[in-house]
Amino acid sequence: MLSVRNISLGYSGHPDILHDISMEINNSEMLALIGKNGSGKTTLLRGLTGLLPLRSGAVLCDSRDLSMMDIRERAGLISVVPQAVSLPAGYTVYETISHGRTPYLNWYGKLSNKDRQIIEHAINITGLDDYIQKEVSTLSGGEQQRVILARALVQNAPVMILDEPTSSLDIHYQITLLELERKICREEGIAVLLIIHDLNLAARFADRIAILHNGRIKAIGTPDQVLQEKLLSEVYDIPVRILNDTEEGLIVLPRTNHKVFS
Repeated sequence: MLSVRNISLGYSGHPDILHDISMEINNSEMLALIGKNGSGKTTLLRGLTGLLPLRSGAVLCDSRDLSMMDIRERAGLISVVPQAVSLPAGYTVYETISHGRTPYLNWYGKLSNKDRQIIEHAINITGLDDYIQKEVSTLSGGEQQRVILARALVQNAPVMILDEPTSSLDIHYQITLLELERKICREEGIAVLLIIHDLNLAARFADRIAILHNGRIKAIGTPDQVLQEKLLSEVYDIPVRILNDTEEGLIVLPRTNHKVFS
């Protein structure tokens, strides 16, 4: 479980960007974090992973205070899947995934039998068995994102943060990747924070949704509770319409008959 308790964050020499942020993510639960560009999602990510010191409050993982740990200890509790990026040339898929075991390696940097079992499990669950000897730079964007997911998975961390993992992927890879991530969340018992812009993907895959607005959590709850026309129109400064499809669930549509500039 990840527990965020009344944290405030800001950069050196500047006022707080985030104020009194609180939320909890349970094991086997996916919480989507949404909000406008500039709302503080990246700042929150940096605070949760220890890259930005907290100004107040605490972040707990399984009741352990992350601020009391070094980077190696935190890596054993929180893994991060970043936005889709091209991976460097020269490494095979297996080598790239194995880098996720770095926090656990001895001084010689050699993989143990346990390390190899964990890596093989991650390869299997992400469907990369036929790719392990391929060079990562030759893979498609969607395939590389699965490699990045497997690399995070081998950290064996109880919490995983997905930072806009579908941002540069086509619709096929967006759906298949999020289906895979939700499966991992359920089967591995991981608490997952999904930072995402696409409200329809958040509605489809997340158990709960939190809205970040003006430096605070504006609302948090199930998709039905949070994805409301009045609330979203206020947060995104654009009129929206919510449809409830009998097969696909909630669908968020921006209204186009509005004045863009005044």
